[in-house]
Amino acid sequence: MPVSRKGLCLVYGVIALLALAGTWGNNVHYLHLGWVGANVRFWQETMANPASRSITADLMFLVLALVVWMLLEARRLGMRGVWLYVVFGVLVAISVTFPVFLIQRERALAARDGTAPAGAMRPADVVGLAVLAVIAIGYAAASLYV
Repeated sequence: MPVSRKGLCLVYGVIALLALAGTWGNNVHYLHLGWVGANVRFWQETMANPASRSITADLMFLVLALVVWMLLEARRLGMRGVWLYVVFGVLVAISVTFPVFLIQRERALAARDGTAPAGAMRPADVVGLAVLAVIAIGYAAASLYV
């Protein structure tokens, strides 16, 4: 696997770990309610105000588009077990399982393309991604102290 693909896998792995900390750092507050009670309370609280309803609807449609793409991409590349990423996305967090899917996709592409690089970004792309990463990490960290 080319170094650029390995680096990309590392980035995806870090994103998955940060997403796990950000989501489950908040989700643990529901666990004392049991499986059913936790899910009922969680989804009730996503309806708390217009902002929470908006972001939840936004994420649900994003997840729908991601799952369509994941299924098609997995079939195109001959990747097995794609529905496990979807199921664990619901049970754990899609923000955790999607980067893990992307790691497996990079491995499948490397096996298929040999030494083809993962691609290249322009400096402005790196700056934009860094800004988005700082915002995401900052929000996740702040959400753990509310």
